[in-house]
Amino acid sequence: MTNGTTRYSMSGTCFFDLTPAKGGEPYRVFLSIPAVEPPESGWPLLVTTDGNATFPFAVASLVTQAPYPTGTNVGWGVVAAIGYPSDEPYNAFRRAWDLGPPPIKSYPPYFEDGPPVRIGGTGELLDFIENEVIPKVADMVRLDPARRSLFGHSFGGLFTLFALFERPGLFANWIAASPSIHWEGSEILNNEMQRRAVPGNAPFLHLSAGEYEGDELAPFQYRNEDAATRLEGRKTERTVSLAKEMAERLDNTADGIRAEFEVFAGETHMSVLGPAVNRAISIAFAANK
Repeated sequence: MTNGTTRYSMSGTCFFDLTPAKGGEPYRVFLSIPAVEPPESGWPLLVTTDGNATFPFAVASLVTQAPYPTGTNVGWGVVAAIGYPSDEPYNAFRRAWDLGPPPIKSYPPYFEDGPPVRIGGTGELLDFIENEVIPKVADMVRLDPARRSLFGHSFGGLFTLFALFERPGLFANWIAASPSIHWEGSEILNNEMQRRAVPGNAPFLHLSAGEYEGDELAPFQYRNEDAATRLEGRKTERTVSLAKEMAERLDNTADGIRAEFEVFAGETHMSVLGPAVNRAISIAFAANK
């Protein structure tokens, strides 16, 4: 650094790069571990997708609330954010494959002469999280297998729903913010109808969206040149209504899922990330349930 400045890092955090056992490009796992001894049962664990973007929100939310559990109802726990070896918040190309559910499909390149964009690799990422990331973190610190949570936003929210329907016993809490339920003609609804039986305790699903992901744009968005295009897109995306309808369908169903839906006032699809991660922290590390 120059001009008398020093590089800043978040206390108590680290990361490691991990290449899947089956090969391929490595992932970067951002990790936050409490500085105190874990309880006898182990720490609760929150896993987040889009780790480069979500990890700073998660850590800031945790460290400002966990010291005051009687006022916040948030205790300490471990955050493991799955991202990529980059300083950028998102890797659009890799996340399309990792977070876009099957069937496998290809789309035009993001840029001229670039590779085609592919989706359909959610099962591979889910295997990686279950069989490699969680065991590695568990080797580093004692975890409570009964208190694991998964968070994803947008395509990450869609991944969270896919994972819930495929492996409902892997996490206790499933937190899907602004999930892209509309994607590929709402293909995820077929996964919902064919979902696996819930083993053991009923999982909890928290669905959410920003206020301005519904029928109305944010006030400032009406002043933008793309306002009409955005409004037209909302008719297809239906982020708020599709998430709300899914929560109503799944809550207290015969297979035991508990579900709820929340709207974050004043937020757009991207600005909702901070409040949504904060909510994930409050769910994953609740001091008193």
